[in-house]
Amino acid sequence: MPTTFLVCRLLLGVAPQPGPAAWDTVAATLKSVPTVTAEYRRFAFPRADLAVTIGDVPVAAGMALGGWVGFVGGPGDAMVIGDLVVLASELPAVAGILTSRGIGMTAVHNHLARETPAVLYVHIIGTGRAVVLAEAIDAALGATATPRPAPVKPPQAPQLDTALVFSALGIRGRANGPIVNLSAQLVTGPIRVDGRDLPAPLAAASPINLQQVSLGRVVATGDFALPSARAPAVVTALERNGIAVTAIHSHYLASEPALVFVHFWADGPLPDVLRGLRAGIDAGK
Repeated sequence: MPTTFLVCRLLLGVAPQPGPAAWDTVAATLKSVPTVTAEYRRFAFPRADLAVTIGDVPVAAGMALGGWVGFVGGPGDAMVIGDLVVLASELPAVAGILTSRGIGMTAVHNHLARETPAVLYVHIIGTGRAVVLAEAIDAALGATATPRPAPVKPPQAPQLDTALVFSALGIRGRANGPIVNLSAQLVTGPIRVDGRDLPAPLAAASPINLQQVSLGRVVATGDFALPSARAPAVVTALERNGIAVTAIHSHYLASEPALVFVHFWADGPLPDVLRGLRAGIDAGK
């Protein structure tokens, strides 16, 4: 911005608008490289420090321990949503920092069941200058042992039959070693939260994650984001196909349309797990 123009704006009482460099400051503050689309910026905070197990299954960070935040709007007038993965011992400090710095908590609950140690998910929302929001989130993450920057491991060759997975579920995703990550979209159109429209892929995606445990055995977890009227059919389809429903709840205090999130855990042969997941997807459409 030319110096003369900047001085004139200040004399008129008009604050200069933050430029694109503000997003670089947000990324540096959060110590994370964002995924950027035309509609939002999403930052990931996987809890690679945690050794979580369910029964005899070690739960990889890429399966169910991926905290994240996403920003919409401009750097001077942003909204941030997301959820942070915390241990119960970390929750009091995280909650105190968030609320004292103007970040709202819209849900605190489980996504998994029978995991050791128990993991909680803190869903958040905030509005204002993106840099200020990032500083508050950075402080909250600092009250946990979340590693930042996230450790980078060389990609591994897929262990699961990705062609079978993508064909069976009717959606494509990405694979890295024993993990396959996909995302269904069962809600279309914008989601209105706190008077602001959020893109459905950010606010109401349905992640599905699979992990190979051994030859012939996989586990799967994730959640189906749905208008509340569709949830009973999805729950029935999952349970009838041997997939346990581990939580049913909202991630927002209020949204238009009203949404619920149906979380699940599957364990068994790949064809059986895929059949049950496809039944859940079809029931949610």
